[in-house]
This record gives sequence, C-alpha cells and structure tokens, in this order.
Amino acid sequence: MTPRRLTILGATGSIGASTLDVVSRHPDRFSVWAVSAHRQLERLAEVIRTHRPRVAVVVDSVAADRLAALLGAEVECDIRWGVDALVEIASAPEVDSVMAAIVGAAGLAPSLAAAKAGKRILLANKEALVMSGHIFLAAARASGAVVLPIDSEHNAIFQSLPNSFDYGLQHCGVRKLLLTASGGPFRNASLAALHEATPEQAVAHPNWVMGRKISVDSATLMNKGLEVIEAHWLFGVDADRIEVVVHPQSVIHSMVEYLDGSVLAQLGNPDMRTPIAHALAYPERIESGVAALDFSRIGQFSFETPDLLRFPCLKLAFDALHARGNAAAVLNAANEVAVEAFLSREIRFTDIADTVAAALETVPGAEIDSLDAVLHADAQSRRAAQAYIARRKEKA
Repeated sequence: MTPRRLTILGATGSIGASTLDVVSRHPDRFSVWAVSAHRQLERLAEVIRTHRPRVAVVVDSVAADRLAALLGAEVECDIRWGVDALVEIASAPEVDSVMAAIVGAAGLAPSLAAAKAGKRILLANKEALVMSGHIFLAAARASGAVVLPIDSEHNAIFQSLPNSFDYGLQHCGVRKLLLTASGGPFRNASLAALHEATPEQAVAHPNWVMGRKISVDSATLMNKGLEVIEAHWLFGVDADRIEVVVHPQSVIHSMVEYLDGSVLAQLGNPDMRTPIAHALAYPERIESGVAALDFSRIGQFSFETPDLLRFPCLKLAFDALHARGNAAAVLNAANEVAVEAFLSREIRFTDIADTVAAALETVPGAEIDSLDAVLHADAQSRRAAQAYIARRKEKA
C-alpha cells in the first residue's frame, strides 16, 4: 500500500496535533508531505523533526528565518512563507489529502485551492463554507474533490446518513438534522454573570480541548451557529430543517431524524481523533487512539433547548443564513474581530454579540459570486466591527 501524502494546514493547533497523532499510528497508510503554522515555531520545529515533511510554511520571512535556525542544518525541509505558499502546499500535485485546519478566514484561500485542485479535503475550517459555501462546493464538484467534514457534529451527521445522498436528503427520507451543543462553560450562567465573564473562564471548555478562539465561540454558541451554516452547505438543507440541541455530556455528537420516526445518532468520547481517523481512512475504519465508551459510567443523557436570550449569537447565525448573500461572511468576520477584542480585554463577553449585530446592520447586503466578493464583505465587516468597538470604548 502506498501511503497517502498529506498536507496539514494548521499543524500546531489542536486539530493538527490530533491529526499527527492518528497519522503516527498508521505509518504504512499516511505520510506528511507539508505542514503549516502561524507563530508556534518551536512546536512546528518539533513536528518537522518527528514527521519529516518535505515543506513547511509559516506566516512571514522573519518566522521562516527563525524556523530555519531552530531546525539547524541537520533537518532537511523546504521552508516557505505567506499566503501564496499555503495555496501551493494545498494544491501541490504531490499531495493526495489536505487537512484544512487553519482557524478563521485565513484558511479560506488554501482550502479553496485544495478544492480547485481536486484534493481529498478533510474540512475542519468551517469558515470556508460559512463565507463562500456555493463557491467552495462548486469548485469541489468541478474538480472532483472529495470533501469530508471534520467538525464532530458534521462528521456525526455524515456517518448517520445513507451512503449516497446526492439527490437531496428528502429523497433519502430525512426530516431534519439535529446538531448537538455542549452548552460551553456558561451553560447555566446568568446574564449578569455573562456580562462579567473573563477570557480565562470563556476558554475553559468543560469537555473539549480547543484553541482560544474556538473556545470563545463555543461559549457564545457562535460556534454552533457557524456549524448550522456549514451544515446547510454540506448537506443541502434549509435552516428550518436544522435544529440545535444542548447535550451537556458531549457523547452524542449529532443526530439525523428520518420521516419514519427513526433517529440515528453517532456516539463517542469527546475526542477529535475519532472524526479525523474516520475522514483519513474513509470509507475504511482505523484505530484512532480514542478509548471506547463505557456506558455504565455515562449514567444518563440530557438535552435542553438553547437559550437565545442569553446566547444571541446563535440566533444571529440563523438570521444570517436566512438573509443569504454576504450575511454569513459579514457574521464570521465581525465575530473574529469581536472575539479578538474580548480576548485582549477591550470589550466584555456580552459585547461580542452586540458587535456582530452592529456589523450585520451596517454592511449592505450583496450577492457573493466570487472570491473577491467574499473578501470585500469580510473587509467591510471588519471595519464596521472595529468602528463599533471603538465607539463603545469611547463611551466607557
């Protein structure tokens, strides 16, 4: 068996680390051809020493020089930098599969390049679909690219659907998709407590190990809202056929309800190595390193309806999906700005939703028919969000 050659975009993040762990368990199946990272150069150097990729991409020339110094002359690796280099390793002919795990809008260009190049895309960068759903999927269809979802919720839905749903879910007897949410660290917090929440509290997720930005998104439920938009594009369903259910145990990762009353669910311990292993080897199953469920210790499953008063970001995401056009791109960009401002203590936790709402009201609606249109909406939204934050700071 010839190993599949893999590019890992975002190799030093939590998804990248989990991917490398699964890959290391199957050296006969997978080899790492290229990796990328933003600023975690010491960790990237260790990844390169261990997995010996041919190419590594970093953010700029300063980081490239620093990485070269860390590696020294004994490690051979072609070090590149910048967005163009990310696009190159995502679309290189030497690569079979691309793990798209760069967080945020920064991952859009290389993910789209992989789609255009016909790669097997392990999609952990939800923003590629949130910002440019039909553009991304049209490119994948035209090239023959295979898109496999890595988010635990979408991977669970994928596993719970029939083998082929090319003719639409209604054709397969699907009534609706149910995305589960843990509820994050503030599931039972009052509005007053949310107003005073700190970055340290927001990133302390009760079940999952994630990066800081995604952890804050989970705390606001914006992450679930972005997943609703992603599910719309991945599975071709309207917003009214997607439901969010809070499931604090994070064992049921999502469900599919069928017309005959059946509900199929995918269960497992909350560990991203499960969906990563599923997508890496699909349609086969391989060892992931994740422990088996012990049902006697779980005790019970509980479910709740999300509180949109305390977590308005989820409603904003549904509103953006209904609005179509550039609304989802505006939502995503404003959220990135707001989360960064919260983590740097410029705004309060409850100001995140207000910032996103202000951007959605400020940026004019427009059609998204090209990558340039996506990037224009993204830039407009970032300016609107930054202006709103500046006004709030002046009044404080």
